[in-house]
Amino acid sequence: MKKIVVLSGAGVSAESGIKTFRDSGGLWEGYDVMDVASPEGWSKDRELVLNFYNERRKIAISAIPNQGHQIIAELEQSFNVTVVTQNVDNLHEKAGSTKVIHLHGELFKSRSTVDPNLIYDITGWELKSGDTCEKGSQLRPNIVWFGELVPMMNVAIEETLSADIFIVIGTSLQVYPAAGLLEYVKSSYPKFIIDPNMPNIPMRPNLTLIQEVGSVGMKKVQEILMKEYL
Repeated sequence: MKKIVVLSGAGVSAESGIKTFRDSGGLWEGYDVMDVASPEGWSKDRELVLNFYNERRKIAISAIPNQGHQIIAELEQSFNVTVVTQNVDNLHEKAGSTKVIHLHGELFKSRSTVDPNLIYDITGWELKSGDTCEKGSQLRPNIVWFGELVPMMNVAIEETLSADIFIVIGTSLQVYPAAGLLEYVKSSYPKFIIDPNMPNIPMRPNLTLIQEVGSVGMKKVQEILMKEYL
């Protein structure tokens, strides 16, 4: 069974009503990203950060996976599929994907501010000031903020190195280190990039560009995979 690694970004969730992580002006839902997605922002105004992610959870709870998510999950019937996502929502899991690596953290998890190994599920949408870990420290969103290391990056690299097929969907390939995963795919192996706005990257061997939204592009890739790689 051939192994597929899918690198997904905000574009795949946009069709489900979840807005992209930040726009070109450096704002996220009207906030400066450094105020709500950095250790400095957390130190400056904890309540603002907690409320910001509470609002994001309210939206994500009711969001439904779109056809792009569903096709990625369906591929598990014929391929060994790993999803490496830059998204913090859980739409891949809702769609049925069973192996998902969250590079930038998970919206529905919290973690201790004194021990990053203490991670807890968030039931519902709210994480409040006063919610503490077993060591008595305030819980924070389990999100990788600007300026922080990406702890799952090495795991993602290992998965990519063993991929037979690599699919990029809904990401501009401008956010590192995630964008660098494409460099780890063997040159002789097929690579697909799906995005309505094609990223400005050098062409390389065995690369297919599909200028479509995620749901339409994944349907096209699915047809190619079922025809040529089974």
